[in-house]
Amino acid sequence: MTNEEFILITGATGFLGTQLVHEILQQQPHARLALLIRDRPGLSGQQRADAIIAPDQRSRVEVYSGDVGLPNCGIDSAVWSRLSAEATRVIHCAATVRFDHSLEEARRINVEGTRRVLDFATAARQLRSLAYVGTAYVAGERADLVREGELVVGQTYRNTYEQTKAEAEALVQSRLGSLPGVILRPSIIVGDSRTGVTSSFKMMYWPLKIYARRLWRTVPGYPDAVLDIVPVDFVATAVAQLAFDEAALGSTVHLCAGPRGSATIAQVAQRASEYFHVPEPRYVDPKFFFAALRPLLFMALWGSKRRVLRDGRAYRDYFTMRMQFDTTNAERLLGPSGVYPPPVLDYLDRLFHYCVASEWGRKPVATS
Repeated sequence: MTNEEFILITGATGFLGTQLVHEILQQQPHARLALLIRDRPGLSGQQRADAIIAPDQRSRVEVYSGDVGLPNCGIDSAVWSRLSAEATRVIHCAATVRFDHSLEEARRINVEGTRRVLDFATAARQLRSLAYVGTAYVAGERADLVREGELVVGQTYRNTYEQTKAEAEALVQSRLGSLPGVILRPSIIVGDSRTGVTSSFKMMYWPLKIYARRLWRTVPGYPDAVLDIVPVDFVATAVAQLAFDEAALGSTVHLCAGPRGSATIAQVAQRASEYFHVPEPRYVDPKFFFAALRPLLFMALWGSKRRVLRDGRAYRDYFTMRMQFDTTNAERLLGPSGVYPPPVLDYLDRLFHYCVASEWGRKPVATS
C-alpha cells in the first residue's frame, strides 16, 4: 500500500461539501480528490466544480458527473472500476436535506444512494476509511440525552429526512464490521463562526429573517427548547480530520454544540431582539397554536403573513426540542488537536451581521 491518498467525495458542491473540499486540499497537500457531482441544466459537474475550486488546485481534482440516486451512481462501469481500484478513502456527504420529499424519493437518495457508496467502498481494494456524514437528528423526537452509540431506541421521526437518514445510518452500521468506517453526526450547520459567511439560508435562518423583518413575532414553541447549531468551519475541520484518524474507525461521533455549547430558543431570541432592534417574541403552546390558533389565523391573514404561516410548518417541531447530544467521542478524538465547536452564543452576532450585510443572501459580501 502506498502513502498516496486518492479520496472520493460525494456532495462536494453542497454547503458543507464545498468547505470540506477546501479543508482537505489544505490539510492534505499531496492528496488527490475525485468528486462525484450532479450535472444541472446548463451546468456540468465540471463547471460546478470549477466554481468552488481555485485554479491552482484543479490539477489535484478529478470531477465525475454522476448522481448517487442512480444505478452505479450514474458513472460508466469501467470508470467506476478504475476509481474503486485507486480510491484510498471515501467521504459520503451527498443527501437530500428537504423535509417535504415523499418517503420513496428520500429513500432513493439517502438510503439507496448510501447503499451504492457502500458497495463502492466494499469494492475499493486500497480502502483505508469510509466517513459517512449523517445527522444528529436521526434521534427523531427524543427528549433526553442522546448518546453517540444510540440509533434506534423506539423514537418517531418528524419528517422523511430524519427517517431516511436513520435508515441510511443503520445500513452503514451493518457494514462497519467489514469496512473501516466512521459515522459523523453534525447538528444544524450554520455559517462560519469567524466571518458569519453562509451559502445556505435555510433552517434557523428562515424564522430569523421573518422575525428580524417584523413579519412575525409569535413562536409556537417553548422558551427552553434547545437549539444545537454548529458552524460550518468546525464541521468541515472535524470531518477532514476524522476521515484520516484510525482511532475514529468504528465510532459514531456527534459534531454538535452539546450540553455545554448549545443555547435555548429564548437565549437566541433575546440576542436577535437586541441585534435587530425588535420586540422579544411571544411564546405560545405549540399544541394550542397548531390545533386552534393557526387555522383561524390562516383564514384571517393574507399576503406575507399567510405565507409565513404556510412555510413555517416545516420548522414547527424545531421550536420544541429538548434533547441534548452527548459529545464524548467528539471530545476524545478531536480534543487533543484543539478542535472544539464554539459555544452558540459566542458567534451569533457574526451570523446576524452577515445576514444583514448580504441582505439574506441576495448580494455578495467581500470577506478578507
